[in-house]
Amino acid sequence: MVKIVDHGTWPLGEADEGVHPVGGERLWSESFYLDFAAEDGSVAGYVRLGLYPNWGRAWYWACLVGRDRPLVLLADDHVPLPGPDLAVRGRDYRATQEVVAPMRSFRLTLEAGAAAVLENPGRPGAGPGGGATTSLEFDLEWETVGGVYPYGFIPRYEIPCRVGGVIRVGGEAIPFSGYGERDHSWGERDWWKVSWLWSSGRLDDGTFFHGMRANVGFEMPWPCFTVSPDGLLDHREGFAAATEFGEDGFPVLSRLAVPGAPLTATPVAFAPVTVTSPDGVVARFPRALCRFEAEDGRSGYGWTEWHQPPGWREHGWR
Repeated sequence: MVKIVDHGTWPLGEADEGVHPVGGERLWSESFYLDFAAEDGSVAGYVRLGLYPNWGRAWYWACLVGRDRPLVLLADDHVPLPGPDLAVRGRDYRATQEVVAPMRSFRLTLEAGAAAVLENPGRPGAGPGGGATTSLEFDLEWETVGGVYPYGFIPRYEIPCRVGGVIRVGGEAIPFSGYGERDHSWGERDWWKVSWLWSSGRLDDGTFFHGMRANVGFEMPWPCFTVSPDGLLDHREGFAAATEFGEDGFPVLSRLAVPGAPLTATPVAFAPVTVTSPDGVVARFPRALCRFEAEDGRSGYGWTEWHQPPGWREHGWR
């Protein structure tokens, strides 16, 4: 039996691994994230499928990064909505998302013929299109470690995982074995109003961690958990974060106050995208493979995101 943290606020069950009834809000969406990183940070990536049924489209993002690697990025914000099986077909690519065993195992595949190759994705305005391309293929499976962590205040849950399978980029085949997290949420999400930090990783002693905070103008019990090296998942109270940004707006360093394991997150490789609202408003979404360094000397790798809607610099990042 997989452990599911119970905050006493809303019930989470195996049926929630599937798609949910659509709400009435224009920006109601359902989101599936899956990220991964090798233990040494040499290769990493993530996939996001976002369904926007009241907007008549889906977003599909997939990327591959690593030390001494260019960013390989597929970012399509005009995908036809998939059916309940979540099989995605876009121009020059197709992808699948499959719950192999609810709350235990999830598999995705991707076959893309022309993903963008970006040598310097951290510069302002960098994005896919107009440059070099390469093929990108994933066949990866996420297996749960420790249990399932739902947020206490919105329908969303996180699952720390072992990740394995095969990656192909250009003519290179990469047998992959590492770690990551998968994330599933549903409800109204306005990307053009609220900024946030989300971070997840694994340290070299086997400890997983996750923390999230939104810049909403007041503090609250932000979602935070750890998984110990022996596989015990625990909710942690009191997560906070502070970020330093460069002149270009990209993050330089975040200090993450994970209770019992304070650490820093330093970007290693960016995989940023921009998102445009139905009314033409643009927000930036710099997501990055990060090296994490704990105060007690432990270190590891994972992913952090710093969402930046209009006016984000005036929000409470410190």
